[in-house]
Amino acid sequence: MTKKINVGIIGGAGYTGGETLRLLFNHPHVEIAFVQSRSQAGKPVTSTHADLVGETDLTYSTDFNKPVDVLFLCLSHGESKKLVAENKFSDNTRIIDLGNDFRLGDSVAGREFIYGLPEFQRNKIKTAKNIANPGCFATTIQLGLLPLAEAGLLKEVHTTGITGSTGAGQKLQETTHFSWRANNISAYKTLTHQHLGEINQTLKSLQPGFSEDVNFIPWRGDFTRGIFVTSVLESKLSLEEANKLFKEFYASHPFTHVSNEMIDLKQVVNTNKCLLHLEKVGKKLVIHSITDNLLKGASGQAIQNMDLMCGFEETEGLKLKGSGC
Repeated sequence: MTKKINVGIIGGAGYTGGETLRLLFNHPHVEIAFVQSRSQAGKPVTSTHADLVGETDLTYSTDFNKPVDVLFLCLSHGESKKLVAENKFSDNTRIIDLGNDFRLGDSVAGREFIYGLPEFQRNKIKTAKNIANPGCFATTIQLGLLPLAEAGLLKEVHTTGITGSTGAGQKLQETTHFSWRANNISAYKTLTHQHLGEINQTLKSLQPGFSEDVNFIPWRGDFTRGIFVTSVLESKLSLEEANKLFKEFYASHPFTHVSNEMIDLKQVVNTNKCLLHLEKVGKKLVIHSITDNLLKGASGQAIQNMDLMCGFEETEGLKLKGSGC
């Protein structure tokens, strides 16, 4: 029997904290040592995550210095770097940060973070001590472009993507309010989204000569979870050649699949999957990619990284079926 590891979660009251908890409760090799939250300290975990009623009697803690094998940071952007700098964690504790503080290679307190996109650098993740979990849009866009970059075939990319309201976090904002979001769609951060930095970093590491733009326009959608991205670029590949390239690239990766049929968002909601579908229209190659922003785009990918770091089967705790209806 495989020995169980102890894990802790800092910032457990938000959406990513709740999804990380939900997955870890059903992971066969994990014991949860603590769930920390400054705002909810002393309250039951189920007071903020009602979907976990009957699953746990844990309460939120203020203490996060208990020794654990893996520590998940589910904090707002900017808070993880400060927390790691100001607190001493055991050298034996692996840290997985779900924020964006370390995605561009920043280090703090002697800890270096590996970019945790398994389809990009699975072997490095296996030996890493600390992981910077990719962003949700970054994951979905990159998985649609990695095979082309590795083959040196990337050209200027035009990308649009729509995301559910949970992508904005749990804190109430005008653009996540039901009355504003219902029956509504809007663009935001046109060509300036914060995930462009990590996207370009990855693509240029695979295709060093790539110097053109990834032109990204994100949209807010009238639904709660999921991301649908469409990327368009010029390509000399035929549709048959492109499908072959993508399917061979992802053949050994259990969560990313190329579909011959058109895809829709419900296929991936509540799963750690990314589904891709390719089209060729004239000289343009069109790549559709879909993920659940809270799972493959956040907590699910964090668990996938934990599995790789700890020597577990990569799919352990993540064999989830989409809702489909």
